[in-house]
Amino acid sequence: MIPNAVVLTNILWLNLFMNINGEIIIVEDDQDDRDFLADIFESLKITNKVVFFEDPTKVVPYLSKVEVKPFMVLSDINMPKMDGYELRNIILNDDLLNKKCIPYIFLSTSKDPENIHRAFALSAHGYFRKEENFKTYLDVIGNIISYWKMSQRPTLY
Repeated sequence: MIPNAVVLTNILWLNLFMNINGEIIIVEDDQDDRDFLADIFESLKITNKVVFFEDPTKVVPYLSKVEVKPFMVLSDINMPKMDGYELRNIILNDDLLNKKCIPYIFLSTSKDPENIHRAFALSAHGYFRKEENFKTYLDVIGNIISYWKMSQRPTLY
């Protein structure tokens, strides 16, 4: 039997090392989609702070702040000013942001194989369809969060 103090220490270490309690960044220009996702996160009782960005050009300056240690980015693809692919490419090629090892996951209405290929060519960590059915979308988001909470990854911040 493992003493409770050891279990607690390991849990605290994992939370610090993996930053599983960090912010979930959602990059989505559509208000209805943001509201739908907000309802999903509330229903899932996710304790992470959820930060929405309507304007993708504001994401990189935010993520570049030393004190910002996000858990993941969930990003739409088709947005004005900058699409999700461009945003992913900027993050991927920024040394500081790349070292933060932030999972970058696309959420899209498209099932087009070309879009999926393009996402993974940019080393996306996932590509999921935006579901219209609340329960289905809730399950998708819940599974994404659960997977990444269990996944181990390096962090340098």
